[in-house]
Amino acid sequence: MSREFREQYRNRVAYPEDREELRDALMDAVASIAKDVEGSAQENETGRTLAPAAVEALRKSGLPGMKSPREIGGAEADPALQIDVLEALTQVDAATGWALLIANGIGARVLSAMPDEVVDEMFTAQELPFFAGSLKPDGIARSVDGGYEITGQWGWASGVAHADYVVAPVWTEDRSGVIWAVVPADRAEIHDNWFPLGMRGTGSSDFSLDQVFVPSRFISTAGPPVRGGALYRLGYGSAAHEHGIFAIALASKALETMIETAEEKRRGYVAGSCVADREVFQAAIVKAELRIKAARLLMVDTSERLFASACDAAAPVALQAEARAAAAHCTSEALAVTTELIRYAGGSAVMSGHPLEKILRDLYTAQSHLFVSESAYEILGRLRLGLTAKAPLS
Repeated sequence: MSREFREQYRNRVAYPEDREELRDALMDAVASIAKDVEGSAQENETGRTLAPAAVEALRKSGLPGMKSPREIGGAEADPALQIDVLEALTQVDAATGWALLIANGIGARVLSAMPDEVVDEMFTAQELPFFAGSLKPDGIARSVDGGYEITGQWGWASGVAHADYVVAPVWTEDRSGVIWAVVPADRAEIHDNWFPLGMRGTGSSDFSLDQVFVPSRFISTAGPPVRGGALYRLGYGSAAHEHGIFAIALASKALETMIETAEEKRRGYVAGSCVADREVFQAAIVKAELRIKAARLLMVDTSERLFASACDAAAPVALQAEARAAAAHCTSEALAVTTELIRYAGGSAVMSGHPLEKILRDLYTAQSHLFVSESAYEILGRLRLGLTAKAPLS
């Protein structure tokens, strides 16, 4: 029955082959769910995980298949197309944009690496399965007959509350290596411990497995993909454009908010002066616009070069590291620009519920992610100086 579900999904979504037509279809999908997504934003925030209406909208939109292989019914959209889509959705609601980023990223890894029998088994409904997981290895996988018995706890599992499967990087019993276990989400215990500064609606709670048996066919290693093209040969660079554009989208929203409210905003204890009339503010919004555009162009350029490098073989390590450094730079620029802009917004902007307050909280939380940490610059620097030929994600 699962293969039938997969075919039904492929026929229902039917991503166009032509690149521009595919872009239009994906952007139309964002527009089609924007109202539901925006309407769920506050529920996401207060519930600390994506609201059911937002999850349902994503499932029906076809957007979770954006990064999945064509062979199994996905869109296999190139990074530049993904940038446009993630940017548009994040500007509607950051938590939903992040949820799509995670579901796409982990889903692409799983669905490009697992054998047909496993992929078919995952399609238990007429929708692409949702995935959640963690980057940091934890726990122990004990080899048993037919598979592994896994115990451990993993953090920052965004979207775990609405995931169909969790993906856990696990140390082998002798700690000589790491395997990736794909486990039905109902076999995991979710820990309600997501109480962050920002990104509250992403539901990035911990999950744990307690002596859970995982069949060998649901175990993945770092080997080459079994299906799909260049998109699945980007290494960890495949996540760079996602993190970079998420931050840029939030900075763009902050700039848009400031411009929209500048005419109404007056500062001072008596009559006050209109912020829009101040030359220093006029210069500030232009500088912010140029910095945002420059960072975005850097991310697009780096992603396109990385994608082109993987046409026939795995992307070079140096380009993967460069893409990660570009994502870190985008995040730093987004945070710096938003921090500068909020100075002109006055006291109201620091109050809970103000759009700029939420954007700033979300950016501070996003920049704490390992992928965009300062180590991205250090690793690329060592490569540039010829001090190493390796670029680990650390």
